[in-house]
Amino acid sequence: MYYIDYHHHSNHSFDSKAIMMEICKEAITKGVQEICFTEHFSVNPNAPTYGHMKWANYLADIQKCQVIYEDQLLIKLGIELCEPHLMREQYKAALSPIPFDYILGSIHNLDGLTLRKYMNAHPNEDIYLAYFKEMYELVTYADIDVLAHFDLMKRYAHATRGIYKFADYQEIISSILKMAIKRGIGLEINTSGWRTKLNESLPFLEVLKLYKELGGEILTIGSDSHKKEDVGAGFTEALNLAKEAGFSSYYTFEKRKPIRIDM
Repeated sequence: MYYIDYHHHSNHSFDSKAIMMEICKEAITKGVQEICFTEHFSVNPNAPTYGHMKWANYLADIQKCQVIYEDQLLIKLGIELCEPHLMREQYKAALSPIPFDYILGSIHNLDGLTLRKYMNAHPNEDIYLAYFKEMYELVTYADIDVLAHFDLMKRYAHATRGIYKFADYQEIISSILKMAIKRGIGLEINTSGWRTKLNESLPFLEVLKLYKELGGEILTIGSDSHKKEDVGAGFTEALNLAKEAGFSSYYTFEKRKPIRIDM
């Protein structure tokens, strides 16, 4: 078993205070063999993420950790982009000089509001449908490698609106996954939901099964941790879920090229 964590945040993200070097130490202690840092980034001045990233500092920290832990931990350079299907030229200008290994795409905002604020502002709307429609736009137009936390809306909605029923949204979910497969974009098993009252992965089993049935292969596993203690969390559970969905491999990335790892 090759132990990875392909979604991790440090203090280079606006919502984390974790120190990269301490995260790496914790990963080594736990036996994690490869980690990819995927800090939040947005070019939208209205997004909470905007303005926090200092590229020179981020790249210097990555390189420092790569040198110090060269023989103990493989450290990859990643990023998590907020709504990368919007303002595409601005994203391209900001990102093109940087030699990323891995780019996650995610929906954290709808119509200029965070998902929680959007949900609260639209009490009578089908917020899951609105979210998935935006996800379809993302996967159609964004320059990314993998879709992060596919059904993130349920993190905010489950307590008041309930968790969506897969059958009710299967058509649009299928459209998203087909487009992802067509464009060579993978799907993440995000384990963060298991550490909250949601108590399930993002996405859950039915989505993973459909992705597999449609011909999807590229699957990554990430804790989405914002503190060192959670590095590598949920990896074994994610592998078991992937196996249950019919997968026999998962992936890492190097210079934005997927690398297959057999289970």
